[in-house]
Amino acid sequence: MSEKYVPQEIEPKWQARWEADGLYRSRIDHSRPKHYALTMLPYPSGDLHIGHWYAMAPSDARARYMRMRGYNVLFPMGFDAFGLPAENAAIKNRTHPKVWTYANIERMRKQLRSMGAIFDWEREVVSSDPEYYRWTQWFFLKFYENGLAYRQRASVDFCPNCNTTLAREQVWGEDRHCERCGTPVIKKELEQWFFRITNYAEELLQHPEGWPEKVKLMQTNWIGRSEGAQVTFHTEQGDPLPVFTTRPDTLWGATFMVLAPEHPLVMKVTTPEQRSAVEAYIAQTQRQSEIERTAADKEKTGVFTGGYAINPVNQERIPIWIADYVLITYGSGAIMAVPAHDERDFAFARQFGLPVRVVIQPEGERLEGERLAEAFVGDGVMVNSAHFDGTPTAGREAINRVIEWLEAQGIGKRAVTYRLRDWLISRQRYWGAPIPIIYCPTCGIVPVPEDQLPVLLPEDVEFMPTGQSPLKYHPAFLNTTCPRCGSQAQRETDTMDTFMCSSWYQLRYLSPHYDKAPFDPDEAAYWLPVDQYTGGIEHATMHLMYTRFFTKAMRDCGIYKEAASRRDPKLPPIDHEPMLALYNQGMILGEPMEGSYIAAFGAWQAETLHVHKVVVLDEAAAKAMQEAEHTANTLLGSVSEMERAFGMAEGEARMNTAIGEIIKRNENVIVIERFDGSQVTLEVTAETQVVDRAGNSVPIESLRYRLGAEKMSKSKGNVVAPDQLVAQYGADAVRGYLMFAFRWESGGPWDSQGIQGVVRWLNDVWAVVTDSPPVPGAADERAVRALRRKVHQVIHRVGEGLETFSFNTAVAALMELKNTLMAARKTPVCGTPAWQEAIRTLLLLMAPFTPHIAEELWQRIGEPYSIHNQPFPAYDPEVAKEEEITLVVSVNGKLRARLQAPAGLSESEAVALALAAPEVQKHINGGAIKKVIYVAERGMLNLVI
Repeated sequence: MSEKYVPQEIEPKWQARWEADGLYRSRIDHSRPKHYALTMLPYPSGDLHIGHWYAMAPSDARARYMRMRGYNVLFPMGFDAFGLPAENAAIKNRTHPKVWTYANIERMRKQLRSMGAIFDWEREVVSSDPEYYRWTQWFFLKFYENGLAYRQRASVDFCPNCNTTLAREQVWGEDRHCERCGTPVIKKELEQWFFRITNYAEELLQHPEGWPEKVKLMQTNWIGRSEGAQVTFHTEQGDPLPVFTTRPDTLWGATFMVLAPEHPLVMKVTTPEQRSAVEAYIAQTQRQSEIERTAADKEKTGVFTGGYAINPVNQERIPIWIADYVLITYGSGAIMAVPAHDERDFAFARQFGLPVRVVIQPEGERLEGERLAEAFVGDGVMVNSAHFDGTPTAGREAINRVIEWLEAQGIGKRAVTYRLRDWLISRQRYWGAPIPIIYCPTCGIVPVPEDQLPVLLPEDVEFMPTGQSPLKYHPAFLNTTCPRCGSQAQRETDTMDTFMCSSWYQLRYLSPHYDKAPFDPDEAAYWLPVDQYTGGIEHATMHLMYTRFFTKAMRDCGIYKEAASRRDPKLPPIDHEPMLALYNQGMILGEPMEGSYIAAFGAWQAETLHVHKVVVLDEAAAKAMQEAEHTANTLLGSVSEMERAFGMAEGEARMNTAIGEIIKRNENVIVIERFDGSQVTLEVTAETQVVDRAGNSVPIESLRYRLGAEKMSKSKGNVVAPDQLVAQYGADAVRGYLMFAFRWESGGPWDSQGIQGVVRWLNDVWAVVTDSPPVPGAADERAVRALRRKVHQVIHRVGEGLETFSFNTAVAALMELKNTLMAARKTPVCGTPAWQEAIRTLLLLMAPFTPHIAEELWQRIGEPYSIHNQPFPAYDPEVAKEEEITLVVSVNGKLRARLQAPAGLSESEAVALALAAPEVQKHINGGAIKKVIYVAERGMLNLVI
């Protein structure tokens, strides 16, 4: 073993030792408090990227810290392996999704091990394993049995060219086109399966205390609770048309109604004269997302149906319109439009010349509908509202009185509605867990019996898109017999949303090979709920909502009952929330990059230069060449020099040229920015010749374009590969840099040079520990106390940083302690018991952050294996107290002196010390002190004269 710090040698050695010894195996141990730490499981997309490390390495440090504090820690890892990317890869490369997925898992598993985390690999789960999705299917059956799963028609995004349904992430752009072929996406109705998450809307608004306020707010807004009234209008044909309104006190101001284009009554109320216009508008709406439809700055559009409704409060006949700003997914999909008192209704009314009637007047003013410049949405008194005229609208007096009247008349009732919709779990795709349902012509919908689970996903499947699930065209899968009557029947061919798998994975970690239930009740009784969850805030309204729903639905289905009965009732319940505390890390952005400077030679066609040849330059050469281009018409010598310098044929440089820095690029189009700030679009082809600075031919793909700090993506060429960093610097350096360079909750742009500072820190620690021989002589007692004081101050700062996820401040404190030791190693303090305590403490404090070097150096100083079984160092506040402070003295608020003083000065002692200082005395100049302001904890004294 080299005497130098060589992470490439020590890290694999310790990883193998820890694994062989089962150092991080988690077992039930009732003698210790448990701590279930969990970080969001990755999707096996191919390689572990630096974003995975940024999420997992700090989470690992926190789990290690809890272990050192005496907790029995469970920190598992697995793979969320079903999903669309695998199916896309199958279509693109003709590679089976299973082959692609499991090859990626094997690669990522090795990469995860290189991190040196305390993952308990015996508990690994893979959601696409049959022994896992057997229980995903079992949950579906339990929810169906308890009335939480149901089937109904619903619209999906559909590409008519690819002939397939699309996931949300496959619909791109404002025009909502297919990511594969660019065809505009349409809506298509299919029979689909749903979970009744709306049954839990009110309960989901009650969040765990340990969750971030931002996530709570996002979920609260997503659920969208509104209080008001449900009022029943009727069409002229007599069909009931219920609407929900938060402002029943404005019912008398309704001058028209608006239905969502998808509303089931639209075609029934549409007159023959309006049918073609209504049908065209519905088709247009299908190409928009809900976000686009409800954008505040979107111009209001709509079509009159020709039909009318009757307002139940005054029997007035009002026209029925359809408009895209009304959504079928909110309320009843129908609104009463009160343009005088609603901004969107007002814009719509003005757009189409509809009447505006004021029914709330502000105090001391008189508004007239035809003269309103904008909707009045403030408080006032009700007018034009029959016997409610004069009722104040402030508070809820008017709303409550109107609701009571509606209920007495039998035309409405108090109601609460939610923006949250039931969870659509059907996917017309192959690579997912099959829905365990059979359709029998005699018995109807029949759940697959539990003893026939799992319903296995066949492997010999055709993946090319058809508009239906690939399983529909697999006869051996599709055709079966009814488990009730034995008749010929067919299986459900949709698969489940992959969020199903990640909604309960924390339970399967407890006992991944248990075959009697989704989890061993003894393991659940001990480990649940998760104590600390970490992951990205982008999952706030989907995964984090779904896993909370799952926990509550499981409770109501009795799934936790046995485990709960074995649980200490004094501990938090296991069936209320899945995760007690949540922390969201930020994102590592790509490193800002300069673009390549190029000279492009070609021929102009309109505003675009069609490029024949590209020469890569440095910035200075580009500027010089730009000047040559500007003078080419008169200084033919410059043109000749260009031709000679870049090996061009005579006259080639006289062709049109463009010189500058690449700022955008895709496959065929490059945009450059000239030195005067103007931009030029270049078009390149496979025949375009690209020559680098050395005169070598290079591929066009090698040209970079200027990037700010943006999200990493392969297409932008700004992805940081941790494998290369580990090979060059070691895992500890990567871990240390990720925890030092960024505030964890914020993230920031990657800096390829920044890791060098962490490498120097680790090398210095190695040198301090392995090459600090005792220095002869008696150690100064003040110096010894100063070293011990620094050690205990750092213990406090590191512990506080780990408690609060402030990893950057913790690592900064460790660097300070290293600096203190570097200065002390050349003094007689080196080798003293205080020195030895400082070295041991430094390694113990580093262990959560840089586990390999800490283990290696712990062994080298003769301490017993393993450092990762040692307790976190004890902090002594008495030792950490400063012996001296800097007393900052002001006179009449102006700084006059900084004085060294003993710590713990009383006010009278501080004043006496200040008055003895000449630089203070000359500003007092014999004046009487009228007031003394002394802040002892900050060492600040102000004398007012």
